[in-house]
Amino acid sequence: MTRRYKPPYNGKRYLGNTNDMKVHDLDNEKTGESECQIDEIKHEHIKMYDYHFEATNDGFTDCTHCL
Repeated sequence: MTRRYKPPYNGKRYLGNTNDMKVHDLDNEKTGESECQIDEIKHEHIKMYDYHFEATNDGFTDCTHCL
């Protein structure tokens, strides 16, 4: 998948879903029906990061599909 540059993504690589506390790698996003489903995450549940360690420091755990 290509990196998203419009808000709330702003070209950052890692997306934290505050609803389930999973972090996703947008450069390795899996788009299958039971995989990442980034487009289904409500914008108010998105917290973006430049670096993986920032998300894990905030308590996010890795998505099993893209990380």
